[in-house]
Amino acid sequence: DYTVARHPTSFPYVPGFLSFREAPAVLEALAQLRVRPSLLICDGQGIAHPRRFGIASHVGLLADLPSIGCAKSLLTGRHAPLPDERGATVPLLNRGEQIGVALRSRAGTKPLYVSPGHRVGMESAVRFVMACLTKYRLPETTRAADGLASHGRVPQISNQRQFGEEL
Repeated sequence: DYTVARHPTSFPYVPGFLSFREAPAVLEALAQLRVRPSLLICDGQGIAHPRRFGIASHVGLLADLPSIGCAKSLLTGRHAPLPDERGATVPLLNRGEQIGVALRSRAGTKPLYVSPGHRVGMESAVRFVMACLTKYRLPETTRAADGLASHGRVPQISNQRQFGEEL
């Protein structure tokens, strides 16, 4: 299922406060779905956030859904060098605490930053994101949502499967 919710932004873009800008539209879209999702993969941070509460944590809590943050850029923390092979991971650390994982989704591309949002563990978060990867850097869920929201392209899922089956 898919839907689009257009919501006027009343909060400026401020790094670390994305959920205050985007969560109202996300929650409105979730309310319009005919099929309630069993998991959210958000294009943003989960606990890999300065306050350990990024958009994935915020929306997951408010929607009462398990959620994962899968961000394209690093907001906080550090990690060791990441091997340049698909599926390589290294812990993302901040002040001695693991807050996520740097994940190489495709050789020769920048890493993704995966972190638990709400009711999902670290290892499960990485497994779910890996299950949503194809030949592109970003999970298919993110690519489909971006295509719909930005360009009006209806998501086409060529290989429909239950992602939880192989996990």
